[in-house]
Parts: sequence; structure tokens; C-alpha cells
Amino acid sequence: MKAIRIHRSGGPEVLQYEEVPRPVAGPGEVLMRIYAAGMNAADWRARAGFPDVPEHLRPNLPKPSIPGSDASGIIEAVGPDVTEFQVGDAVFGMLRFPQTGRTYAEYTTAPMADLAPKPAGITHIQAAALPMAGLTVWQFLYQDLAAGQSVLINGAAGGVGHLAVQLAKLKGARVIAVASGRHEKFLLDLGCDQFIDYTTTSVEQAVREVDLVYDAAGGAGQDRLLSVLKRGGRLIPVNLGNASAERAAQMGVTVSTNHPRLHADRTQLLEIAGLIESERVRVAVETVFPLAEARQAHELVERQHVQGKIVLSVVE
Repeated sequence: MKAIRIHRSGGPEVLQYEEVPRPVAGPGEVLMRIYAAGMNAADWRARAGFPDVPEHLRPNLPKPSIPGSDASGIIEAVGPDVTEFQVGDAVFGMLRFPQTGRTYAEYTTAPMADLAPKPAGITHIQAAALPMAGLTVWQFLYQDLAAGQSVLINGAAGGVGHLAVQLAKLKGARVIAVASGRHEKFLLDLGCDQFIDYTTTSVEQAVREVDLVYDAAGGAGQDRLLSVLKRGGRLIPVNLGNASAERAAQMGVTVSTNHPRLHADRTQLLEIAGLIESERVRVAVETVFPLAEARQAHELVERQHVQGKIVLSVVE
């Protein structure tokens, strides 16, 4: 089969399109014919060797490895002890995270527990764009958000951020979206109550007294986000945060450092997919690349801020 492999850490140039052996499903696994693979920030962080993660916390990914965690496709074969799925079933999921799910490929094996039936009303491209981003919002924000609260979403136009805007609105929150100016109409159309262009406006001067800050952008400068919180408020970083615990304590706010590790959850995934299918939430896909052009897809992400998700198409 054809697959993208990484033989060493580095930039997009380390992504190699190669012929590799097709895997065989073991106990509790299925062999999945991948129709589409979703790209996530975790993919290029893994490709680069997790430079922003302390060494003792970095996943130990073997080399060579096939990147990717999100996929949608059709079951080609089932391994021993698999009773929930049959050959021909359409499925999707976030596979084996935080280890690689090996989804940048024509086929992969998938643990039965990581998969859910793909809703008939959405495409494989849409389904592949959902799992990691949707579960990140559901597990880190949506479950703890209460109607009437105010939430500032930093990095609101990205794969995680644009779903966070919509799910927070569904929960009845007042949503302040922070992104660059080119995303203003997109985010207002998604329902945000206030838009801030961080390239022209200082967030900490424009906003005060919010209940939650959901930082989907990451990077340096999280301390400035603390000042927009009311006393008793909370900063939720999607990735490892760099906000000062000392400053947070002085301001009477908290930084979530103990949220549960992102994990596969079939029930949650189907609830999110149901919202997409009923058109209460939409998943935005900015660009679709063929599998062979995964390197170009990563280059695009590194050149500009993506609006929504990028997906690799494996079966036309």
C-alpha cells in the first residue's frame, strides 16, 4: 500500500510517500480502508519531534513511522474477537492517540474501541476532520461550560477553535473570538458575539471579566490572557501552557493543568457528529490534499493560519 512515512524528525520535507506492507488486524482490531485522514496540530508537532514538550513528556514514536490519528473509511477485514463491526461498515475515529494512529496511509489497523459508525449524512472528508478537534473541545471545554458564562476563545478560526465557538454557543455561552482579521466574517457567521483582531487590537485592553479563556492557539504570551479573566475565572490551554502560576494566583484565577488527557470516546464522538449531521454545528475544511501531497499540506499550515481543517483525501 501507499503511505506517508517519517524516518527522522524535521520539517515537512521529512514526509516521504512510500510503498509499505499492508497491516494485518490483530485481536480486537479491524483493518480499515482509509478514505480520508484529518490533519491536526499534533501531526506536525510529532513530525518535528515535539520541540515544545519537555523531553520527559514526549511520546516515544518509533522511526520510521506513519503519522496521523484521525481517519474515516470502510472496514476491509476484522480481527479475532471483533463483534461490533463487520466488513463493509463505514467508520471513523481518533486512533491510538497519543501514539500514532498511522492514518496517512491507504490502510491502517484500528482498535475497535477507538471507532464509531460514520453517520450517513456526512462525507468521509467531514468525518475525518472531526475526531481530535471535536473531542478536544468536548472534553476540555464543553462538558464544564455553563449557560450564561462568557468565554474568550483564542485561535478561534483554527480546527479546534471554530468548533469551540459553535459548541460554546450551543451551551448558551457568550463567545468572544480572537483571530486575525481575515477570519472575522467566518467567525461572526459561526455565531460569535464579539470578534477581536489580535493583529490590530490588544486583547487584554479590549476585554475584561470573562469566566473562561480557552486558548487553542498556544505559544508564548499566555500571561496576557490572564488579565481578561474575572476573579475565580479559569484559563484552559489546549496544549501545554506557559502562563505563570504565581501571577495567576495573584490575580485570583486558575490555569487548568490537570484536565483529563485527550482520549477516544465513541459516545462523545457520535454526539458531535450528530450535531454536524443536523447542521447545528459545521466543520470547516479549508483545503483537501491528496495523500501524496501531505508534504505540501504541512507546508501550507506552516505558512499561514488555516481556517478550519485540512484533510488528506485517500480515496477519490
